[in-house]
Amino acid sequence: MDKMDYIIAPVSKEDADAVIGIFNYYVENSFAAFPEEPVPHQFFDLLVKVSACYPFLVAKDGEGTVLGFALLRPHNPMPVFSRTAEIACFISPEQIGKGLGSAMQDVLLHEARDKGISSILAGISSLNSASVAFHKKRGFLECGRFQKIGRKWGQDFDVVWMQKMI
Repeated sequence: MDKMDYIIAPVSKEDADAVIGIFNYYVENSFAAFPEEPVPHQFFDLLVKVSACYPFLVAKDGEGTVLGFALLRPHNPMPVFSRTAEIACFISPEQIGKGLGSAMQDVLLHEARDKGISSILAGISSLNSASVAFHKKRGFLECGRFQKIGRKWGQDFDVVWMQKMI
């Protein structure tokens, strides 16, 4: 897939079902999303709320099908942390490895710089080695690890914290 095959735009309410569908794929099939059970449609409203005043994007093909979504949210509500944001990105499984995640992250980082954000954090399950590798390839460095703080499907996992200064 080359860049001409999709557009990246702000999320809208019309994207809610597709966003939740993509997220729930990862809930049910991986350690990329932390819930153990599929989330309801109302979870979309929570995503919109936690990313308020930050970019929340979708990538769509030429027919308007959502291929993935990505967002930034505050790391901490205290004003002293206003230059730091957390990133989340979920791509339809059939689109993985085609450059969409990198393209969405590029847009998020550009918008983050425009907002005065200088540090991007990613909290990733240690059982999601593909995401850890993706973030390393994109210039994130492992800066911390909380050991065995997560448990999904009876498996303990660490949360690997990665950071990119922009």
